[in-house]
Amino acid sequence: MWEIRKIDELSTREWYDITRLRVDTFVVEQQCAYREIDDQDLAALHVTKFDDGLEAYARIIEGDDLYIGRVIVNQKFRGKGLSRELMTVCLNYIDEHYAGKTVKLQGQAHLADFYRSFGFAETSVIYFEDMIPHVDMERTYEKNL
Repeated sequence: MWEIRKIDELSTREWYDITRLRVDTFVVEQQCAYREIDDQDLAALHVTKFDDGLEAYARIIEGDDLYIGRVIVNQKFRGKGLSRELMTVCLNYIDEHYAGKTVKLQGQAHLADFYRSFGFAETSVIYFEDMIPHVDMERTYEKNL
């Protein structure tokens, strides 16, 4: 079941599972040594699917614009359409609670087509972050009417 909660609404075990998945994916699997846990976690909305353990995760950061980040599908559950489900859950929540706001993300460049399928468009050239090619993208509300 998909849930969207603030950090204080997560159990200690849920937060442990989230941070472990994020570190396992972004630091270990992608071999990027950087501070994965940041202050934005304290204010973010954490989007999770806990059915057979933590299957998928993303966070929504609220501000003048909205940001979707840390989009992850647990390696054990990849190839089952969960990334598309996860983005749909995030965007449906945003459309319901923040209609009219622009949504931004920093996507890995090889996933640009995936994000384009949700109405995102590139707003930067490809650049390297943590030695991985990324591109800034955004979805304006008008693109989805």
